[in-house]
Amino acid sequence: MQESPVSLSVDTISIERTQTGVRIEKGLLKVLKALAELKDMSLGDLLEGIVLHAFEGKAPFSPATLEQIDQLKRIYGVSLRATDSHRLKEGK
Repeated sequence: MQESPVSLSVDTISIERTQTGVRIEKGLLKVLKALAELKDMSLGDLLEGIVLHAFEGKAPFSPATLEQIDQLKRIYGVSLRATDSHRLKEGK
């Protein structure tokens, strides 16, 4: 007798998305795009998840994902830290 596949019922929430032109540090964007690819999701979905977690004061990433992020930061030469966020100035 063959088992029937398990059906996962996930309630979805209908939303409206808009296109935006956000400027972001080049290396950070590379890390975010690579992480989204690793997680098999769009960059927009990744950013929405990060922001929603941050708005609730929750950490958006598991320890395993943080290790992946550290590896990607090394690959792309990103050394920026959270403490740098208010000191960034765009070069010419």
